[in-house]
Amino acid sequence: MTPRGSIRTPAFMPVGTAGTVKAMHPHEVRALGADIVLGNVYHLMLRPGAERVHELGGLHHMMNWPHPILTDSGGFQVMSLAKLRKISEQGVTFRSHIDGSSYDLTPERSIEIQGLLGSDIQMQLDECVKLPCSDRDTEKAMELSLRWAERCATKFGHQPGKAMFGIVQGGAVEALRVRSAQQLAAMNLKGYSIGGLAVGEPQEVMLRMIEVVEPHMPQEKPRYLMGVGTPDDIVESVRRLRV
Repeated sequence: MTPRGSIRTPAFMPVGTAGTVKAMHPHEVRALGADIVLGNVYHLMLRPGAERVHELGGLHHMMNWPHPILTDSGGFQVMSLAKLRKISEQGVTFRSHIDGSSYDLTPERSIEIQGLLGSDIQMQLDECVKLPCSDRDTEKAMELSLRWAERCATKFGHQPGKAMFGIVQGGAVEALRVRSAQQLAAMNLKGYSIGGLAVGEPQEVMLRMIEVVEPHMPQEKPRYLMGVGTPDDIVESVRRLRV
């Protein structure tokens, strides 16, 4: 439940990466049954810019979409820019794929950008590894993502009518996935998601990670599986949820 409307679950969330669901008018997206759409921090911060979107009245106004919006933190896109970015404890420094200009994206800045966009659900900044990945590198990324989750939660603070979701990481290592889910659950966030899947691994690996993680996610709170979009993946994933 959000002030901008209810989201019926299980739900598929259409991707409006740069402020539009491609090739569709907003009323068409709504008519097909969508209760929420997704926007992306990475693309919107580069063009037209978070401050400009805020000056235009926020993402809802710019998109002509008065219903709920979730914004991704940009972590996945940063992963795909391996040759253009540098990750540290502080955050990520990367170069735009558009013009090569340099940007710093910290957990705090990601939440700030999402606030400027005006989204209803904001995602923590995380480090998403591309599978296959060594256990050591997977653990380092998972631990960093947990520390970033705490910083994001502090920056988010208390925003009535809005929510921040944590992201479970851990690659294809079951013990790391469980540890990530348990530590995020202890933070008492408003929602939780499973990230770092559908990034090159076989479907059976993705489904196994869902089976491992899902029992450790608070059942009474929203659970969001990130990056999964094929009909078969969606159906098989939903089948693995406790009801």
